[in-house]
Amino acid sequence: MTKFSIIDREAAHFGAMAGDWWDPKGASAMLHKLNPVRLAYIRDMIDMHWQSDEHGFRPLEGKTALDVGCGAGLLAEPLARMGAKVTAVDAAPSTATLERVLAPLRNGRDAGLLSDAGCPGVADPGAALVAAAHAAKVRVVPLVGPSAVLLALMASGLNGQRFAFHGYLPVKPDARIQALRTLEQSSRTHSRTELFIETPYRNASMLDAMAATLKPRTQVCVAADLTLATETIECRPASQWRDQDHARFDRRPAIFLLLA
Repeated sequence: MTKFSIIDREAAHFGAMAGDWWDPKGASAMLHKLNPVRLAYIRDMIDMHWQSDEHGFRPLEGKTALDVGCGAGLLAEPLARMGAKVTAVDAAPSTATLERVLAPLRNGRDAGLLSDAGCPGVADPGAALVAAAHAAKVRVVPLVGPSAVLLALMASGLNGQRFAFHGYLPVKPDARIQALRTLEQSSRTHSRTELFIETPYRNASMLDAMAATLKPRTQVCVAADLTLATETIECRPASQWRDQDHARFDRRPAIFLLLA
């Protein structure tokens, strides 16, 4: 398949549906209705071509199959169960990747989703895979583990009943200032703690912007290096952050919190 055979718009559209492929009542419901018919046809053709036992479970044992435009594997997965060594190719990498990960789980094997520094699915990758597992009727079991977002909230003393996490704020100074003002107003309107993160080498710049932009009495908390020996958690009004050495937070993973 060459690049010129791929329509980027369509690849992006179907790639965005990856987590929903295996839900028989979801956006791909029509494919699920069609699948038994086309699989029956494929099985009939296999038995006719190779003169195989129509009651056998693995008529493709020792054979290779290529599924081009595989989606999340509605066809590739049953071909593999029939014994084929399947190579599934799709223009949207996310769909093929999800199917490759889920295939052994549908065969009864257990697997764990780990994050090298974070909590999977919470301010960290993993949600698409978990959603696909639910759609495929694979049991999902969450395990106890640290989440920087919740640890920071727990240690901040700010409102833990109402809070919202916003990921990264804009990088450009003007847009970042506007985002901070919007979060501050939202916090004041909803009595809610607002949480976000920043690329570690921009932490000092973020604190400079918060100290200069937020109202003097808005509470600002920074939780850096959580669970490490160098852990630092400091909370004070925005006005008091103006006299602090913000550079000491640079290049340290941190969560920022504010409550107006």
